[in-house]
Amino acid sequence: MQAMLFTGPDRPLSLAETAQPRPDENQVLIRVSACAVCRTDLHILDGELPKPKLPLILGHEIVGVVAAKGARVDRFSVGERVGVPWLGWTCGACDFCRSERENLCDQARFTGYQIDGGFAEFAVADQRFCFTLPVGLSDVDTTPLLCAGLIGYRSLRLAGAAKRLGLYGFGAAAHIIAQVARYQGQEIYAFTRPGDANAERFARDLGASWTGGSDATPPAPLDAALIFAPVGALVPAALRAVAKGGTVVCAGIHMSDIPSFPYSDLWGERTVRSVANLTRRDAEEFLPLAPRIPIKTRTTTYPLAKANEALDDLRHGRIEGAAVLVPPHP
Repeated sequence: MQAMLFTGPDRPLSLAETAQPRPDENQVLIRVSACAVCRTDLHILDGELPKPKLPLILGHEIVGVVAAKGARVDRFSVGERVGVPWLGWTCGACDFCRSERENLCDQARFTGYQIDGGFAEFAVADQRFCFTLPVGLSDVDTTPLLCAGLIGYRSLRLAGAAKRLGLYGFGAAAHIIAQVARYQGQEIYAFTRPGDANAERFARDLGASWTGGSDATPPAPLDAALIFAPVGALVPAALRAVAKGGTVVCAGIHMSDIPSFPYSDLWGERTVRSVANLTRRDAEEFLPLAPRIPIKTRTTTYPLAKANEALDDLRHGRIEGAAVLVPPHP
């Protein structure tokens, strides 16, 4: 099969012919229809996430069809459409796993990081961490739901009941979660790169009641803020933007260092918390919700061989919504 291989930090991906993987007894073999490109892929590419499997096939927002399955697979049939997210395996036995916090499992393994992902024609995945997908969206337009949507949904849930919600960084996750928040009757305040008129317009198109640069002060105190941009300096900025009792949620798997800030910015029972990975419960709640809203994703497609171009466009903010790779199946 064709795959885009990662062989080490600061090296471009290379198009290669590799052996098609074989599913073990608990895995399904997936013929990949599409795989979205995530900022986490950039963090791996840049060496900001340590010790990836090498060589590695990136990609953890996979949509495809079950092409074969292991002897013990009982959740899916050959020909069934499925999705695969970032969380790819957990031990199932530790205190975290047994208390519905499997996202914190110390032995967890992740798709496109320790497990080969979807920047390829085929991928294998543990049946426990595959999901039946909602109808109504194409394969390409469904892919962002599997990380941008799931991480965004978890972040939104952990922010609590916020009437006025700030979104810092208006990319793939924010453009999905803005739709969920509007569906829930929340008011959206979108913070973009300073001077990025296109991002501000995109946010207004999706229902934001106010838009401005990440260095701007919103016209009213926020009840909560979700930070999707991996910029530590946004944490104190968001704390200053939320009202007393407000919550700031750091939604990325990697963030630059948070600068020091005065205690007065945190005082007033404000909260800062992070989101780590996702759980299967997040998917079980969010994926059926998506068609009820209904969520409409914005995507830009690239052939598999153009993965480096897609990653570069993502890095430099040239994409509205999500970039999606499409393998060259005959």
